Amino acid sequence: MTADPAATPEVPPGSPTRGWGRWRADLVAVLPAWVAARVLVACAWGLAVALARRDRPGGTTVQLDQGLLAWDGAWYEGIASLGYRGLEAAVGSAEALRFFPLYPLLGRVLGWPLGGRDALALVIVANVAALVVAVLVRRLVRYETADDALAERAVWLLALLPPAFVLVWAYSEALFLVGAAGALLACRRRWWWVAGLLGAVAGATRPLGLLLVLPVAVEVWEAWRGSGTVPVGAGAVGPGDPSRRLASVRDRLGALTALAGPVVGTGAYLWWVGATTGDALAPYTVQQPLRGQADPISRLARGVGDLLGPERWGDGLHLPFAVAFVVLAVLTFRWWPRSYGVMAAVLLLAALSADNLNSLERYGQGAFPLVLTLAVAVGPAGITHLNVLVYREPRGGEVHQAFFRQQFVGMTLQDDLSLSREVDGITGATLSVDAVSRVAAMALLLHQHVIASQAEPATD
Repeated sequence: MTADPAATPEVPPGSPTRGWGRWRADLVAVLPAWVAARVLVACAWGLAVALARRDRPGGTTVQLDQGLLAWDGAWYEGIASLGYRGLEAAVGSAEALRFFPLYPLLGRVLGWPLGGRDALALVIVANVAALVVAVLVRRLVRYETADDALAERAVWLLALLPPAFVLVWAYSEALFLVGAAGALLACRRRWWWVAGLLGAVAGATRPLGLLLVLPVAVEVWEAWRGSGTVPVGAGAVGPGDPSRRLASVRDRLGALTALAGPVVGTGAYLWWVGATTGDALAPYTVQQPLRGQADPISRLARGVGDLLGPERWGDGLHLPFAVAFVVLAVLTFRWWPRSYGVMAAVLLLAALSADNLNSLERYGQGAFPLVLTLAVAVGPAGITHLNVLVYREPRGGEVHQAFFRQQFVGMTLQDDLSLSREVDGITGATLSVDAVSRVAAMALLLHQHVIASQAEPATD
């Protein structure tokens, strides 16, 4: 939790938190996690190559030789270089249709000034998109909570969780997350037209991008009613703020655009497929032999058998991740706005509806609100940071200083409503120290009451 007030002060023009200065601050904040992820992937690849050359009779595998273009990356490179029809002729099947077009299209376009190096272009697009995603996630968390520490944890988790390798390889997940996270942030800020554009990006990038219409619909409905959770970092006054409602014709048209974005992005590709092959749903049906189909409940039940049977080191390994994702989805509804929970739930249900769960973990990564919830769950208990916004007394200004404020981090509330640790005083500022301590204790008490109220069943 935080001892900051619910409203943040207005930032004057020219501040580093506006314009290019804000982007630069965001990039500096997320760059260490972004770089660390790429260093880890490079080290893992180098180690895998060394072990394969030492222990494997045939040396390295095809996937190790492909590097960042292994598995799905090879398909995207083929689509970027040959097109869908050319790749179908080369491999003898229409399986490439399951890979949506925006990512390979961007690789093809960027590959032209790179001398036709489509593979390099795909890697660049994916990694630049991953950097943008990190910035968007940081902004999203700070917008909702005004908690810099939580935003930093979310960025590091998004970059370093095991399935995050797909944000380094030539995969489309990073571009999809740009659309999904950007659209959600735009909806929360009521930038409906931007949300529509980014929703179209998500819809044209991944088969599940169409499902983004559901969390967008939640935001549109809450804006129409003037209800919902108002972000702490927005400086808003509370739920139902009239400035967040669909008050004008322009706002309502923008909201319709936001709803249409994912549909247009996905629909344009399905229309093209239908016009060229006669089967508009081929991008989904062509995956059936690979993924299969099952209802999530029975698939989880069968996962228990896999874990306890001969598949314990195969399909059974996915069950703990599936259970963890379900728990995180429930907590997402508790800790974040409804649209976050809806996004996490629909993407997770779609992933659990596959008979083959081999890609479950990276699909969970794509349901990025689960990562935000994990960032909350692994955070420290008690106060995470404390700021003094204004101090007007002639003495005791040291309460502004980091050495004083830092001692409150990690403090919790005891049964007698006192802080869990003694607070070091400041000579000549006894009243100021006492006031800050009492406000910290009040914030912890309020936090306890909020958590307790959320745990109580709703009554009419």
